Amino acid sequence: MTTDLKFVAIGLDHRHIFGQVQNMLDVGAECLGYWTEGTPETLDGFQKRFPDLPRFETREAAYGMGAQLAVIAAIPEDRSALAIEAMKQGLDVMTDKPGCTTLQQLDQIKACVAKTNRIWSIDFSERFEVPAVTRATELVRSGAIGRVVQTVGLGPHRLNRTTRPDWFFQRSRYGGILTDIASHQIDQFLHFTGSLDAEITLAHVANYANPDDPGLQDFGEIGLSAEGCRGYIRVDWYTPDGLPTWGDGRLTILGTDGYIELRKYVDVGGSEGTDHLVMANGSRCEKISCADAGMPYFSALAHDIRDRTETAMTQSHAFKVMELAIKAQMIAEGQEL
Repeated sequence: MTTDLKFVAIGLDHRHIFGQVQNMLDVGAECLGYWTEGTPETLDGFQKRFPDLPRFETREAAYGMGAQLAVIAAIPEDRSALAIEAMKQGLDVMTDKPGCTTLQQLDQIKACVAKTNRIWSIDFSERFEVPAVTRATELVRSGAIGRVVQTVGLGPHRLNRTTRPDWFFQRSRYGGILTDIASHQIDQFLHFTGSLDAEITLAHVANYANPDDPGLQDFGEIGLSAEGCRGYIRVDWYTPDGLPTWGDGRLTILGTDGYIELRKYVDVGGSEGTDHLVMANGSRCEKISCADAGMPYFSALAHDIRDRTETAMTQSHAFKVMELAIKAQMIAEGQEL
């Protein structure tokens, strides 16, 4: 597609900024440049990928370029303030997950959205940057497995200790493992079950393998319940070095008439490549190609910015995912809601 959308990148502290920028470029948007604080570990890689993009000395300079969208991947604790600042400057926002790290931040974002009528969207890359999830969405919506009654989402990650900045090991900075990683799986639970809300039935975090880093949570799990459906989520930082990718992320979608299993990034002992989807129902049992499924979130967001619609993600969905993730984190840590 082609679009007259112009955007700026604000904060390069997480590598997800690479996908956020590239995917917007791929749908025809123009990146006017970027601002980031200091020299984050990701800066060299970003400049190599996008050598022609100018770096703004200040955020004010970035906002003054006439962009309609700010793409944010700063340190998680800082993302809400940057999003609010951008929205007050008249820009819509696509932020990396987690979009915020506290309920207070979430309330401030909600108030800003209500006042400015700007879009606050979260690029949940484990859904929006995975063609297999696009294909699974098509199958579920077609009724291929009946009514969805459960999702099981697994989000293992590799620690890559030597490349991690100091903030990665500071609970207040990254928000906790459930707020951070598990927001992906909460997003997918609500998406595939069609739920607008959920009850948290289980929430647990731990540091089992990294005692010298007390601020790091390396294991977490969540149970969810909504009308007529359940969800289970497990996230961790235990991906072994022998795995050829950063994590064996999986999603199982159980329906009343069948099931779908996604092996998003690797199929150990099976087919090469990524985006492996298998489905079994009353008449089919097969591996289904996802090569042409695409990643429609980015073009949909461009259209939403132009048309003031909510096709990429409803605003209420973004709010609800972060509310549930933060509340699960608080419950797991024994905090009062």
